[in-house]
Amino acid sequence: MSGQKGMPGLLSPDHELRSIAQDLTERFHGTFAAETVERYVCESYTALARTAKITTHLPALTAKFARDRLVALAQAKGAEPRDVPEVLFVCVQNAGRSQMAAALLDHRAAGRVHVRSAGSMPAEAVHPGAVDVMTELGIDMSTAFPKPLTDDVVRAADVVVTMGCGDACPIYPGKRYEDWELADPADASPDEARRIRDEIDARVRRLLDELLPTA
Repeated sequence: MSGQKGMPGLLSPDHELRSIAQDLTERFHGTFAAETVERYVCESYTALARTAKITTHLPALTAKFARDRLVALAQAKGAEPRDVPEVLFVCVQNAGRSQMAAALLDHRAAGRVHVRSAGSMPAEAVHPGAVDVMTELGIDMSTAFPKPLTDDVVRAADVVVTMGCGDACPIYPGKRYEDWELADPADASPDEARRIRDEIDARVRRLLDELLPTA
């Protein structure tokens, strides 16, 4: 790594983030310079830290978030393969609807679609009620975490599905955009959250049939 000088602007123990940057620099060797990787790690950490109440797991979440952003950037540049359709779900907090949609599509597609989710104003954590009603279907969202919407994940997507986040998502030519009008499960009762989940599931199944019509 070029980081003999360290990584400026970091808000967490430097050695953990340097280790993340070193690992990702090796992963993306030949695609991105070490300085680019370091910047993405720093930006990803800072973005997640804005809403985190508990910082214990921030380095691990930063590693996941930075890696996914770098993969998305590489895909958008044509440096990473796009073997399956790429779908991005976006809502305001990335704590309910978009997380449920991403988990449902990932479950239904079984590897035949790559799914991401993000929020225009991400919350501190995924809504417990959303986690509970997904668990009823055997889908584990216990490790999911809200992520801010970034340009790289939009550029990498083939389909962008928004849910009540207005004009927050940038528009790029050649992509399919949909807006799903869905209630927010944030303060919903368990029965209301199940109804929202089932409506999302029905829309996800239709989307999957359209993306993979012969499946």
